[in-house]
Amino acid sequence: MLGAIAGDIIGSVYELDNIKTEEFELFDQDSRFTDDTVMTVAVANAVLNIESKGNGFENSRDIYAARLKEYGRAYPNAGYGGMFGKWLMSETFEPYGSFGNGSAMRVSPIGFAFDDLETVLREAEKSAAVTHNHIEGIKGAQAVAAAIFLARQNKSKSEIKEFIKERFGYDLDRKLDDIRQWYRFDVTCQGSVPEAIIAFLESHDYESAVRKAVSIGGDSDTIACITGGIAHAFYGEVPQDIAEKALSVLDKRLSEVWDRFKSKYQL
Repeated sequence: MLGAIAGDIIGSVYELDNIKTEEFELFDQDSRFTDDTVMTVAVANAVLNIESKGNGFENSRDIYAARLKEYGRAYPNAGYGGMFGKWLMSETFEPYGSFGNGSAMRVSPIGFAFDDLETVLREAEKSAAVTHNHIEGIKGAQAVAAAIFLARQNKSKSEIKEFIKERFGYDLDRKLDDIRQWYRFDVTCQGSVPEAIIAFLESHDYESAVRKAVSIGGDSDTIACITGGIAHAFYGEVPQDIAEKALSVLDKRLSEVWDRFKSKYQL
């Protein structure tokens, strides 16, 4: 989860000013958390509430929706997409058929929290479907959560790659150097989740994963958020200097949820 947050913050300054290189400053004075971090924390809070209130998993869909609205309204200027912003401020809990990458960028806590693949896939679907109930929106969330879960189970990159390809049909055989040449801003799951996973697959540690994700261009903070969450799970940690800098950007409300989540799931 912290890997996703750090990826979002690192990518935040490059979302509207894309770069096509892995050589850049990880943090500068304009680095900030965006809607990706706020929604990731909201999902983490929902997961903590599901268990702390003894609800099992039956009504977790409602808890996800409630927490997304609670945190989204608390941070109204975090940078939400237009359709999500309207849902956020409305009184409805009904989804709106989105296949945007918002479902995938916020799902990392589910990949870290649950201990069997079917539960991870089921909860990822619930967390997505409160807004992103299009098949591609659900698929994107499930693919990211599954990659994180499999990484936690010490599966190899080739095993993770083959599972994602077979289960979700993503083309992960492309090379980042080729993608980087033509890739443009794309906020759909199908147009950004595979690319984020490829960035992870080509990495050799957490930092290189995030650098590769940002270097693609496009929706840089979200791609780095997705890649960062998977890389955190696979490499087992976020380097201390990156973790400390990312946490210093968060406010108390957000960092307290991370502290509780980290303690409960021993991250």
